[in-house]
Amino acid sequence: MHIVVFVTAANKIEAGKIAHSLIRQKLAACVNIAGKVDSLFWWNGAMDKAGEILLVIKSRKDKFKQIVKAVRKAHSYQVPEIIALPIIAGDKEYLRWIDATVR
Repeated sequence: MHIVVFVTAANKIEAGKIAHSLIRQKLAACVNIAGKVDSLFWWNGAMDKAGEILLVIKSRKDKFKQIVKAVRKAHSYQVPEIIALPIIAGDKEYLRWIDATVR
């Protein structure tokens, strides 16, 4: 099964480190580093907000645990956002490319 993984990072430098690590290890076929997003969330019992960088990672479900490990290693947050959604449909050539790229 193919997945899209969302990760938010503290800044572009951290996002770049995470993206490069995932691509270098062939855990992801592609990582989009989107611009700044404004995040609102609960942390330590209070509402908080932060400007973050969003990563959109294309991979396979069988690599998710390794992705989590790699993200945690490069991430500065105590509890980073690492969530995966299934790709329920996609261009067959693109999905084959993911399979050929992710090892």
